[in-house]
Amino acid sequence: MKKVYSVEEYLENNPHYAEELKILRDIINSTELEETLKWSMPTYCLNGKNVLGLGAFKNHFCLWFHQGVFLKDEHNLLINAQEGKTKALRQMRFESKADINKAAVLAYVKEAIENQHAGKEIKPKKPSKSVVIPNELKTALESNSEMNSAFKALTTGKQREYCEYISEAKRDATKQKRLEKITPMITKGVGLHDKYKNC
Repeated sequence: MKKVYSVEEYLENNPHYAEELKILRDIINSTELEETLKWSMPTYCLNGKNVLGLGAFKNHFCLWFHQGVFLKDEHNLLINAQEGKTKALRQMRFESKADINKAAVLAYVKEAIENQHAGKEIKPKKPSKSVVIPNELKTALESNSEMNSAFKALTTGKQREYCEYISEAKRDATKQKRLEKITPMITKGVGLHDKYKNC
C-alpha cells in the first residue's frame, strides 16, 4: 500500500469511492472526533483513543468501529470481519452511495463517542509471560548448575525462545541435537537469535 500523508491524499488515491468517503467523512467531522491518519488510513480519535476508521477497498468501502462490540447495532449494520478472532472491532460496509443512511451512520458514530467517554473498551490480551520448560531442557538444567544459573539470568523472552526451540522439534533425536547446540549458548548467556538481532 502506498504511503499516504493526508486524508485528502487518501481520498484522491481511492477515486472509485472518493465521493462516498467524503459523505462519511463529513458526517464524522460534524462530531467532536479528531481526524488523523494512522496506518495510512483516516482514523478518528477522542482524547487520543481510536474510535473509528474510514477505508476503501476494491469492492466496498467501510467504517470500522474500534470498540464496535459495545454498539447496540439496532439496524443490523455491523459485521465482524474475522469471526472468532476479532473481539472488539466491528465494520459497517457499503457497496454504493445508496447504501449510506446518513442518520443511522451519525447515530452509530455518536454512540461510539458516548461509549468512549464511558471508557467501554476491550483491551487486547497480552500473551502469557510464563515460560514452560520442556522436560529435556529441565533435565539438562538440573544436571548442570552453571547452565542453570545462566538460564535463570536470561530475559523471559530469551528463555521462551530456547524452550520453544526444543518443544517444536518432533523427534527425540532432534530435541537432543538442539539441546547440544544450545547448551554452550545458554552457558555463555546469549539468546538463541542474538546473532541475527545485531545485523
